[in-house]
Amino acid sequence: MNETASLRARAEIDLAALRANVRALRERASGAQLMAVVKSDGYGHGAVPCARAAREAGATWLGTATPHEALALRAAGLDGRIMCWLWTPGGPWREAIEADVDVSVSAMWALREVVAAAATAAGRPARVQLKADTGLGRGGCQPADWPELVAEARAAERTGTIRITGLWSHFACADEPGHPANAAQLAAFRDMVAYAEKEGVDPEVRHLANSPATLTLPEAHFDLVRTGIAMYGVSPAPELGTPAELGLRPVMTLAAAVALVKDVPAGHGVSYGHHYATPAETTLGLIPVGYADGIPRHASGRGPVLVGGTVRTAAGRVAMDQFVVDLGGDRPEPGAEAVLFGPGDRGEPSVEDWAVAADTIGYEIVTRIGSRVPRVYVNESAEPAGSAHPTGGAPQ
Repeated sequence: MNETASLRARAEIDLAALRANVRALRERASGAQLMAVVKSDGYGHGAVPCARAAREAGATWLGTATPHEALALRAAGLDGRIMCWLWTPGGPWREAIEADVDVSVSAMWALREVVAAAATAAGRPARVQLKADTGLGRGGCQPADWPELVAEARAAERTGTIRITGLWSHFACADEPGHPANAAQLAAFRDMVAYAEKEGVDPEVRHLANSPATLTLPEAHFDLVRTGIAMYGVSPAPELGTPAELGLRPVMTLAAAVALVKDVPAGHGVSYGHHYATPAETTLGLIPVGYADGIPRHASGRGPVLVGGTVRTAAGRVAMDQFVVDLGGDRPEPGAEAVLFGPGDRGEPSVEDWAVAADTIGYEIVTRIGSRVPRVYVNESAEPAGSAHPTGGAPQ
């Protein structure tokens, strides 16, 4: 029997699609280097396998949010440049420095902690990237505080304690083409970079572009682009086009085995609260995944799923471990495949379809798929053909 045939559910991850997406994004990057962002366990796809595939396709950097994510990549044997940016006081600065991870600094407290940690690290300066808040209002140093941060960073650099390797920021509205904030942030970034360079900063990379800016704002590419969601074949926003229109292929296919098919009479209530009642005598199919697996409860009554060649809709509420579809009299065998989303080759719904059903974004749909759903990797080799194996939520 096929090793995956008996799985309750699986998230199939096509690493050939990911490599193709990375190559396509590199072509869009106007000669800039590409950072493959693998935070949040590779947006739910598995950080380590996706990082390896991205490297094979030419990504020169890997990006994570937390330092622990970056250190896990190193522990898995991934070399080359890795950057992480979401720090809190007391974080593992020394461990990151010794692992040769580029760390982001947005404030004086962070700079002082990394300088102190570098003094105890094993014979190497900290690799520091200064983050500017150019208008997102989230992480990053405000323009009014930038001169102080740059001055203290340069002082530490002169002592050999740190090396300022990058200057960077993040867009707020790049997924809205033509939004005035995009031009304003681009101008602010250029000003803050110019100031830092005037003060003697000589960064290896300047970077501002996320996935949507990589696709639509070539003037924002600078030395490096950071591609996250687009690398996984999910459109950053409906306004930018479908994955196919953007030259991308969805990497994850989420499927489950139909657990039960049964006949019910007209007027039969379905799932908690009986928000759905059968309009006529029909058959119901039980899909054994629920919100504990990451299926959004907000998609109750709307979430699409392909069963037996027909797209059905979740009937009634999505429960913790399961939901129901009205099969309209059809009787697929128990164990038949139910495809929640995928690349669309068989007419199955897309990640974007589920995002619409749950009134959210595609990012959330893929990242919320939980550890109870094994990841099954296909095309692991860089060759066109590959093998598949299931793993748990923490890919090997």
